[in-house]
Amino acid sequence: MAALQRFLAILLADLRERTRSARFWVILAGMILSISQCFPPLDAHYLVVALHGGERGYYSSAWVGMVVAMMFNTLFSLGGFYLVRGTLVRDIDTRVWQLLVATPMTRGGYLLAKWASHMVIFGVVVAAGLGVALVAQWVRAEDRSIDVLELVKPVLVLNLPGLAITAMFAIWFDLLPWLRRTAGNVLFFFVWIAITSVSVAQLENPDSRFVRDGWVSDPNGMVLVGRDFNRIREQQTGKPQEFGYTVGHVGTKKEPVRFDWKSWPVQAMDVFGRALWVLFALAGVLAAAPCLDWAAARGAGSARTRSVAGSRLRWLDRLLDCFARGRVGILAAAELKSALRRRRIWWWLAALVAFGLQAFASGLAMQVGMLLAWVLPLDILARSILQEKEHGTGGLVFVAPGILRRLLAARFVAGFALLLVLTLPGVLRLLATAPVAALAAIAVSASIVSWGLCLGALCRHARPFELVLIVATYAALQGVPVFDLQLNPQVTLIWHALALLPAWLALAWTWPRLARQ
Repeated sequence: MAALQRFLAILLADLRERTRSARFWVILAGMILSISQCFPPLDAHYLVVALHGGERGYYSSAWVGMVVAMMFNTLFSLGGFYLVRGTLVRDIDTRVWQLLVATPMTRGGYLLAKWASHMVIFGVVVAAGLGVALVAQWVRAEDRSIDVLELVKPVLVLNLPGLAITAMFAIWFDLLPWLRRTAGNVLFFFVWIAITSVSVAQLENPDSRFVRDGWVSDPNGMVLVGRDFNRIREQQTGKPQEFGYTVGHVGTKKEPVRFDWKSWPVQAMDVFGRALWVLFALAGVLAAAPCLDWAAARGAGSARTRSVAGSRLRWLDRLLDCFARGRVGILAAAELKSALRRRRIWWWLAALVAFGLQAFASGLAMQVGMLLAWVLPLDILARSILQEKEHGTGGLVFVAPGILRRLLAARFVAGFALLLVLTLPGVLRLLATAPVAALAAIAVSASIVSWGLCLGALCRHARPFELVLIVATYAALQGVPVFDLQLNPQVTLIWHALALLPAWLALAWTWPRLARQ
């Protein structure tokens, strides 16, 4: 009983801490808004979850629950990680862990309590989404009979295992010292891409016996849903059906074909296969327990390592001293010295790779070099505006007259200069061959720096900007013209130049408020 009380105490303390943060309520509001758009009327000319041929179920409890589950599979399996991670790091950094060590709470019990608090937060957001789905079911009035079991069944079968894995990753990424900050945020995005890609690849092989009859599915259950969609539609129509489905905004030119979906008959072996993923997540959390003391000790050790890194790169002092002129210039040079001295050798090697791609490659490879240059200083750009908040030095820094204006200008100059240097080979080549593209690259650099400052001041956290830039870079690699410098650089120039205005208007409002905290 005492162990259970300690478990619940840690869980409730985490919940209170999370629900007091603006980040939780912003993400909750964003999820509610997203889910509310997932149930379009017949004349909306788009679908969110659709079978091939533009088919969807009537808005019954079973179907709206399935839509919510599919949307959380795509949105929340990624966004949920960034929502819940950081509690273990906070306990280590604030030395709360030293107090917990003195209690009878076991290491495994402590980590399970953290994992459970992650799952409860996920549950709150999912419950809000299901509430929106019920309202949509009643408003659309295609099938107003309420069946709570069928409403929650897709969430339990599909989302519970996937979110359990996400919560496990959040524990491990908080535990390992080199994954606690920006590197971990970037790495998890690619882990999520890999997991999703494996699931989608299985859907593209519908004749496989594993896909058709297997009970072991991917963490998010995409194969399981695709198989049951196909099986049930073949039973309803008596004809072979194309395997697969679409999640996202799917445009349609005519009214969708609707079919009955009053229940989802999940097979017992499928439930067993889904439960294995939950057990795997629990085992992964318990496997981290022996590493907990080592990871907690590394919290202070990593800080000491970073503090002595300033003894290197003396060439940097001589280089930047040439530009340290005026109040803003001196501050900007100091910002760059502080940031670049903490770079590890792999960062400088990656910068050389970016230089090489920009200088000697062409086409897509050169674009990759530019993207690499924009992403390399991600942690610098995301945390630049938050230094006083993270180090608790605001009471000393912000007492100087006019420091708000000078410090903001210096941090923009430092970030902009860093991106200009990292993209210099590409910009010089573009100036010789496509001057508009060179101007677009400069505008992109200014836009990235401005939005890094803006989102940091607005959200009081580095993670939103990190996620936005990672997703934008990945989208650019997939052909989305977010940073296009080849096909239509004029549009890129205009959009990124226009994006500077809202960023700086928001900064004018949020930066003084951040400084006063």
